[in-house]
Amino acid sequence: MLCDLDGVIRHFDHREVTRLEAAAGLAPGATFEVAFTEETERRLLLGGLTRAQWTAEIADALGLRVPAERAVALAAAFTGSPVRADEEVVDLLRRARRRAPVLLVTNATVWLEEDLAALGLADLADGVVNSARVGAAKPDPAIFRVAAERAGVPPEGCLFVDDSARNVAAAARLGMTAVHFREPADLAGALAPLLG
Repeated sequence: MLCDLDGVIRHFDHREVTRLEAAAGLAPGATFEVAFTEETERRLLLGGLTRAQWTAEIADALGLRVPAERAVALAAAFTGSPVRADEEVVDLLRRARRRAPVLLVTNATVWLEEDLAALGLADLADGVVNSARVGAAKPDPAIFRVAAERAGVPPEGCLFVDDSARNVAAAARLGMTAVHFREPADLAGALAPLLG
């Protein structure tokens, strides 16, 4: 069982960022756009940026549009946004893990382990395949192959769940049973044969 993290298990609360954007006269989502330019996202997800470096780069970019103190506050609010875990999904994965290996397969940062510990999820899975650690990000087939190898089964023996249709399609091309996650019921349905 291979499961995505963000958008499936972990959810970010950007309400404070939206409030600060409005106060600064920025459109909602402006900070996200700066934080995830194609080049910045590539470096972030392949392990090339620390949280401090990412925050500083966001502040520098926003500083071209708003006063420096607002840019710094926005950047810090964005990279430090509160997160929550979907307890229904967590429960399903804990139950699945009693019957089969569960690995998280995620496009994430070099500080992911710290984030999982803060959420109380350090022991949720048998392993974590993190793009920032393996040097390949979904939908690159390489990250799926690493995940299958670590699970100890061929790709066609894996169930993969992700909220990105593009990632689901990439996993399916490798022969994985791939499920597009939109709500916990999608995961529950995929796990029904395993959980009975």
